[in-house]
Amino acid sequence: MISFKQLPLEAKAAVAAGMVFFSMMLSRTYLAEKLDLRMRHWVLRLQMALFANTLMLMGSLHVWRSTVTMFTRSSAASSLCFMLWKIAVFMFLALAHSSFFTLLFLVAEEPYFFSLAAYTCLGAYIILIFFLFTLGSVEQAYKFLVGRGAKAGTGNKNRTAMKPVLAVMLTLVLTVVGLLNASQPPTVNSVEIPVHKLPSTMTNLKVVLLSDIHLGPTVGKTKLAMIVRMVKALKPDITVIVGDLTDAEAEIIRPAVEPLGELDSPLGTYFVTGNHEYYTSDVSNWFELLKSFNIQPLHNENVKIVSPKSADDWFCLAGVDDIEADVLRYSGHGMDLKKALRGCSSEHAIVLLAHQPIAAKWALQERPDINLILSGHTHGGQIFPLNAGAYLLNPFFVGLYKVGQNTFVYVSPGTMYFGIPMRLGSRAEITEIILRSA
Repeated sequence: MISFKQLPLEAKAAVAAGMVFFSMMLSRTYLAEKLDLRMRHWVLRLQMALFANTLMLMGSLHVWRSTVTMFTRSSAASSLCFMLWKIAVFMFLALAHSSFFTLLFLVAEEPYFFSLAAYTCLGAYIILIFFLFTLGSVEQAYKFLVGRGAKAGTGNKNRTAMKPVLAVMLTLVLTVVGLLNASQPPTVNSVEIPVHKLPSTMTNLKVVLLSDIHLGPTVGKTKLAMIVRMVKALKPDITVIVGDLTDAEAEIIRPAVEPLGELDSPLGTYFVTGNHEYYTSDVSNWFELLKSFNIQPLHNENVKIVSPKSADDWFCLAGVDDIEADVLRYSGHGMDLKKALRGCSSEHAIVLLAHQPIAAKWALQERPDINLILSGHTHGGQIFPLNAGAYLLNPFFVGLYKVGQNTFVYVSPGTMYFGIPMRLGSRAEITEIILRSA
């Protein structure tokens, strides 16, 4: 049998990741008995950061070998430029690995430069790994097609050396493009949606949809203030925030949230939790903070939105907790559609706020009479190459979907971004939804 010492470094990293994951599962019940909710979830997030870092070690070793070790035997290996390159690659990897810990230690009213740099490196790391893998696969396919009998020569060595050079160049270009794209204000996307049984007096009602703002290490007060200004300029009748407003505890980031107090939609501003609210383990304090800004959390509950023109005309606006609350066993929380729709009959239009598209799917399976569901969560993939994974993992990816005869689902690509201050293949969005009677 092969001993642990004889395993390649990548295999050792995989074993370490497995051990961290096993310890997370093993300690879950124990921690539930010994620690309060906030400390338990803080420890869980620390374990998740460690797990992500051990997984990343495999990729980091590959990056180092491809961009540094491969060139140690070249004539330039002893030069100052190569030494500086080694330092740059090491710093790049160190920053990428440190990004996960900024959620625990570096959150304030405005982002720290270190957090922005760390998450930028994480985004570039993901892109670089993708290109190294893709170009390596192409190289292996080429060798297979040419035939193993071909002799290795200078041309083969040059092609091998070109692989990391090309991967790094592509990564640099896409990183700059992604940063520039994400630095732009969200686009305002206006969508008209016919809502079955919406009273005629409420046609042209304007709902502004926000999602996935992610106040935290890389999104602060300045960006939120910009979003609020854009929303106010649209003059919505209703504003809804469908989860992942924050990645931090309410007390820590309270100054950054103050612009939300300027939202003044005449028919109200409403909020439902996303998975990241539960990662903060501070949902109750967030509810209280949002209420102080006249933002009403819909905690498996609903409100009647009454027409300004007729008190007899109304529709039911409901919201459910994010499904991650069930996974985390967050006491008093979890998706409860029956409770959320209590009093909402099919005689009136029903609009549901549910953070995750999978929750939207489950809701329609249980209550196909829901007329419109507003979701977020996917970020439209946020950055290439994560777009493909987000598309495959969600029943609704981004944009407007018609389900059956009288139901629509709209999935926001997110109003900001999570962590990585980049957008590739997606665009941040504030959605202006015009409801039409149907």
